[in-house]
Order: sequence, then C-alpha cells, then structure tokens
Amino acid sequence: MPVDLRTDLARLLDDAHAAGGDPGTAVCVVRDGDVVAEHHVGTRGDRPGSLPWDAATLVMTYSVAKPFAALTVLDVVAAGGLGLDQRVVEVWPGYARAGSPKAATTVRHVLSHAAGLPCFPPGAADVPFDDRDALVALLEAAEPVHPPGEAVAEHALTYGHLCDELVRRATGGDLADRFAALAAEHGWDLHLRVPPAERHRVADLVALDPGWAGDYLADPRWGPALGRPAGLLDPAVLNGDRFRGTSFPAIALHASARGLARFYDDLMTPGGPVATRLGPDAHAALTTAQASGHDLVLDRHVAWTCGLQVDDDELGMGGAGGCSAWWSYGRRHGAAYLTRGLGGPDRAEPVWQLVEGTTGA
Repeated sequence: MPVDLRTDLARLLDDAHAAGGDPGTAVCVVRDGDVVAEHHVGTRGDRPGSLPWDAATLVMTYSVAKPFAALTVLDVVAAGGLGLDQRVVEVWPGYARAGSPKAATTVRHVLSHAAGLPCFPPGAADVPFDDRDALVALLEAAEPVHPPGEAVAEHALTYGHLCDELVRRATGGDLADRFAALAAEHGWDLHLRVPPAERHRVADLVALDPGWAGDYLADPRWGPALGRPAGLLDPAVLNGDRFRGTSFPAIALHASARGLARFYDDLMTPGGPVATRLGPDAHAALTTAQASGHDLVLDRHVAWTCGLQVDDDELGMGGAGGCSAWWSYGRRHGAAYLTRGLGGPDRAEPVWQLVEGTTGA
C-alpha cells in the first residue's frame, strides 16, 4: 500500500518526541533539487523559552562532518595543489621520520581511513581540544597502527586534523575557511566552524542516557578514538561558543537537515555542482570505494570512499550521537536525519527504513 512520505515521517518524529525519545529532531529528503519531504519537531534547547526547531536550526553532527573535510581536500586535488597518490611527506615533511612506515602514506590513504592513525596518541588526553598545533605535532610523532594502505580504521578524531594540515601545507589556507567558501557558493547550510552571527541557530546537545559518554570511553576501541583530546563527548563542552568557533573537522560539522540533504542530492547529480567542481577523478574518489576491509575501530566490514562509507544501498556517513545523511541508490535522493539527543549510532534506522522503503517518495 503506498505510503504518504511526508505524513508518515511527521508521525514518526512526532511520536518519538512525544514519547520523550527525541528532544529536537529534523529530517529532510531532496530529489533533483526539490524538497520532497521535510519535518522537524521539538526545541533547540531545554531551557524555558527555547525556540522551536525549524528548517534553519543547526546541530553538531559528529562524523557526518568527515565527508566535508574530504571534499575540501579533494577540491585542492582538483585545483592541482595535491595528488591523490602523492606521498604526504612531499608536502608535510615532518609527517614521517626517516625509516618510519608513515613515509609511504598517500593523500588517498588519509582520505580513505587507511593511514593507520585512528587515534591521537595518549599525550593528547592532556591537550585542549582547540590547541590545533599541539595535536598536529602529536600526529607527526605518532607511528601507525598498521602499514599505510594495508588495513582500514576510522580516523574518528584525527581525520580532520590530517585533512586540515594537508590543505594548509598545499595552499597556505585553513580547511574550514575553504569549505565555508564552497558551502556559500553552492547554498549548503553547513559549517565546519560556526560564525558568531550564526550561533543563535545552533541547537544544544543533550545525552539521552547519563551513561552515554562513559559507555564510549569504557570501550577498548572507542575510548582511545573518541577520548583524546578530552571533552568531545561532553555536551557542556560541545554546546559552548569555544567549541562552536573551533575548526575540528572530523566531527564539528554544524548542519541543517535541508543543507545536508541538498548536498547529497547535488553530490550525485550527473553534471551537477560537485561533479563539475571536482572533475571526474576527484569526484570518483569521493563517491566510489577506495579502500575496504574489516574496520579496526568500527569492528565490521566497511568500504570507504575518500570520505564516505558506501554499500549497495547508499553512500553516506553517520555520527556517534545518532545523526546521519546519505544518498540513496534505489530512490535517487539525498536525505538527512538530525537530532540533538545524543544516543546510539543507529538511531536513524527507523527514519531510513521509512524513507527508503516507501513507494510514495
């Protein structure tokens, strides 16, 4: 029986909010440039008088950010400033000491989570999250957990700093600034660093379970990957202007659902803005598998493009708190689910099942 996508998405989100499971949520689906379904519910915060969530609301999305760090590096590749198979040490000499296996690391290895640096070293636990130079220096000194290109392991927090340093070394500019120009050019409401004038639109995060952060930190895989530097699982830190004004490109994308859905629709439009901007080689690197295997952090098989996860159904990325955005191969649309309620990474599953299973989209 056909499903009315708009109505059923609204009912799904409204019911979850009424049951106390989602304090603020949004979903959007875009096909061929048109919004075919959109709904938002809840508020931007928990204090009395908090504004309702609307189409302009931004929220921090954790690893949903990673494709945009990758996109920015690929924009430099397309402009001739880097080569995908260029060794990192050619532009960043301090990245590897003589004799280190890191010397073989390529730009493609970094972008496809095959560089072997999924965690900042233990010393990062004592480094402020916004001390970019100190964190980059720790990455320079670190040895990979596997030879570059011989395994995959999601670079949970390190990804953005590796990408940012590549952009800086190749262009002299900052990754977040370059991405901001890209986003503005194409009308994507997406921010790797939130300008002061836009911070009033950002929803406050809240842990749905008091043990949410502790569960991650106690996990032998996720604890090192997400716990160094400290504080990046703490809503009190993430909700502050200090974090919102910091470029931490592995996780600090602040996005609207419509902005994400529009990006994924643009990403896969033949001859569209992303394909045109990147050219065929860089666009293929972003949208097709470049490395695959049993991911040492995610503990499952993953096929990584230069920035995204890909399988037979979709191309996209989810985040630790529950946000997710994707392109659907079957339905030929871009979609996004955003929430300010921090919970498990599979919280978008009911939305995905409805969006991808409906015959009314």
